[in-house]
Amino acid sequence: MDNQKFHREIPPLSKDDSFLVFDRHKDTFEFPIHYHPEYEINFILGGKGVKRIVGDHIEEIDDIELVLVGPNLPHGWELFKCKNKDINEITIQFHNDLFDDSLLERRIMRPIKDMFNRSNHGILFSKKTSNELAERFRRISKLDGMDYFLEIMSILHDMANSRNQRLLSNYTVDSDVFEDDDKMKLVYEYIQRNFSEKITLDDVSSAASMSPVSFNRFIKKRTNKTFVNYLNDIRVGYAARWLIEKDLSISEIAYKSGFNNIANFNRIFKSIKKTTPSQYRDEFQGMKRFL
Repeated sequence: MDNQKFHREIPPLSKDDSFLVFDRHKDTFEFPIHYHPEYEINFILGGKGVKRIVGDHIEEIDDIELVLVGPNLPHGWELFKCKNKDINEITIQFHNDLFDDSLLERRIMRPIKDMFNRSNHGILFSKKTSNELAERFRRISKLDGMDYFLEIMSILHDMANSRNQRLLSNYTVDSDVFEDDDKMKLVYEYIQRNFSEKITLDDVSSAASMSPVSFNRFIKKRTNKTFVNYLNDIRVGYAARWLIEKDLSISEIAYKSGFNNIANFNRIFKSIKKTTPSQYRDEFQGMKRFL
């Protein structure tokens, strides 16, 4: 399976966040196939008949669903045969470097480390595990501070030690493809600092100590995108977060994220997110928590 066929999502999770939790009730359930470097836990109630796609795996889900998807593994959901108009979806995302290797090597963390390794295939947890954890997932967005952090850690521990886990995809992601080299880190950090301002190809190629022609080839090889598309991905990622977090108008968010006119912002946002900024904000009106 080739990730180039799918949309690389940039979730609204900042480098300062540990976890992002969404708790939403939905009358439809359509998430086009996408991938991102963050781990993602999906807990779904009332989704019987929804189609789950993880890597090369496709399956119709039951009334209760608990899945862990590893970094950069393509995944998505389609409404398919589901008739229910009240689907409760709880999603937890966290950075793939939240836990460093020295921590994961500790004895108490090894089950979680092993689970993370298996998640490169996507993991479906048993219905028994899903039911046992259901109330804790539903409560998590109501917790604060360290209680919130520790409860997620406890849930990860219980998931890791649960029985009858099933790997979903035969296909896994070659992690080397996604590891940033020093040059790519320079580019990423430069754009993170300056995305709200005008950035030209000359600016960023100079920051990477490359000619514009060489830089164009480099960024295409590393991201499968042109520089402009890669920059737009980052800008839209920030805009998406602010649409969820901040009580700003859409035009304010457009300019704050580096777009010089609202029409251009709306067009690019829809091409990346497959929905308008206002629809995206409405979609995420459920409970959400950043920690």
